[in-house]
Amino acid sequence: RVTTAALHGPPRFPSFRTFRTTQGKVITKKMAAVFALGARPVGELRVIAQSNVSRPRITRVTCRPVPAARGRVAGAAMPGMPVSRGVSVKLSAFEHKRVELSSTYSLATTEATTPSSPETKAAVPASSRIAVPAFAFSAAVLAMSPAGPASAAATAVATINQADTAWVLISTALVLFMTIPGLSAFYAGIVKRKNMLSVLMQCFSITCVMTLLWYGVGYSLCFSEMGNGVLGGLDKVFLQGITKASIWETIPEALWALYQMTFAIITPALMVGSFVERMKFSAVMWYSTLWMFAVYFPACHMVWGPGGAMAAAGVLDFAGGIVVHITAGIGALVGAMVLGPRKENKMVPGNLVLTVLGTGMLWVGWYGFNGGSALSAGADAAFACLATQIAAATAAMVWTAQDVLETGKASMLGIATGSIAGLATVTPCAGFVGPAGACVLGVAAGVVCRYFSLVLKEKFGYDDSLDVFGVHGVGGFVGTCLLGIVAAPALGGFNFSTSVGQQTVIQCVAAVGTAVYTAVASYVLLLLVKKIVGGDLRVPASAEQGEGLDQYCHGEQCYTLSHGELEGGQPVDVPGWNTAVTAPEPVAT
Repeated sequence: RVTTAALHGPPRFPSFRTFRTTQGKVITKKMAAVFALGARPVGELRVIAQSNVSRPRITRVTCRPVPAARGRVAGAAMPGMPVSRGVSVKLSAFEHKRVELSSTYSLATTEATTPSSPETKAAVPASSRIAVPAFAFSAAVLAMSPAGPASAAATAVATINQADTAWVLISTALVLFMTIPGLSAFYAGIVKRKNMLSVLMQCFSITCVMTLLWYGVGYSLCFSEMGNGVLGGLDKVFLQGITKASIWETIPEALWALYQMTFAIITPALMVGSFVERMKFSAVMWYSTLWMFAVYFPACHMVWGPGGAMAAAGVLDFAGGIVVHITAGIGALVGAMVLGPRKENKMVPGNLVLTVLGTGMLWVGWYGFNGGSALSAGADAAFACLATQIAAATAAMVWTAQDVLETGKASMLGIATGSIAGLATVTPCAGFVGPAGACVLGVAAGVVCRYFSLVLKEKFGYDDSLDVFGVHGVGGFVGTCLLGIVAAPALGGFNFSTSVGQQTVIQCVAAVGTAVYTAVASYVLLLLVKKIVGGDLRVPASAEQGEGLDQYCHGEQCYTLSHGELEGGQPVDVPGWNTAVTAPEPVAT
């Protein structure tokens, strides 16, 4: 039987939801501790660790008493933890997390009390240490006897894992690389040449502003433990209390704050794609800043933060399907509808090569986006990266196949957009699915996202200029809703804690609720920003149709206009230009 456990440690550590013994008794708790196991005569514990920070990991531990320890069966396991004499602990069927031999934890002496015998102190020899999957930092040990339960508590001290730290450092750089220059180049190459610099400027400026905003209040509002289920507290404003000794799971907390900062940077930058070629620079910056407070910070805390409401409800979001893609996609859609269509609504890519380069940067950077969200250099990260690659490639080919069927030609812009759709769709599921599930997600992304981007957009007439809603919003929504299906063990997934139907309902409710709230909040913010910037969110029609946003907003040009180009940036035939000039015949002397 499993009864109770003594808990230690702050609530940001992983919470273990379901405890099941071989006898079938289930105890559900939210715990800021590692598990404890006491059994009679043999106990087996299979745990899925569902944390707001770390991703689900699975382990099975079997505790068996030896004859000398009859009446005192106590076992606990974590990296470097000592075990009591007289207890045989067998590890089996643990997966998705390598055995950590380098982590060191110190554990206090365990005490066990048996009602039928005097109080006994279980000696803990320093040499008796075992290594098991490292997915928590706080330990709780339970002692049981045949006659009744007895409790014992111990506190473990976490240490930094260098491999995990190195991987998250690399992932942090990759995610920042996704925004500057990846996303910037991807967007800039699709717009007209007279507007390219404005897109680059908006993405670069958002990177700077969101960095300062995250440092000031963003991290605290998302990951403070002093708040409620919707927002964190203000005890970590300006990163107060974060020192070199501060640890988040197995990495420095400073690194965790930096890694999450890159997510806060790219989310509002995604929305820029719906405002291009018509929205004032000041309006973009005001909207992005206010939107973070109204939408991103609450969503991030509810899904990933300590005590978040969505996490408590069982919502799974591995790397940002809800937090990043649904919020950004809906915020972009509302912005596009409030702004209205462009005066020159025809798609005229200024530099498709730049878009292709940006696509490659985004694809590579997504390894840090999804793989880094495992927060460990192990099988979790490997499976997340594997799913990312397969889903992106599948979606790209499905999109291209439809292009060929409809037009007879394979489009470079189409295959690039399809790959991004696959990446967005797999994001919420990356660490929960196997290769088969990733293929399913890729097919869904290639079909559904393309339909929204090319068919529904034309039907309803909204000018989602660079398909932010159609690719990121719809992709994140589809991935979130399909998570319960593709993460099922039948498809090679790793979600053993809930049934397919139950998890699907949870995911769909979260996705719809997030979309509705984001739509309302975004609309209100745009009305507010309209007043702040002087009553109009758009640049004048003369600038939009004439000189372009580069010159109007920034007084600069991405390309120097010269022979053969109009102010619109498109080449024209000029008599005498770009024609071969015959050299004069040499004059005989």
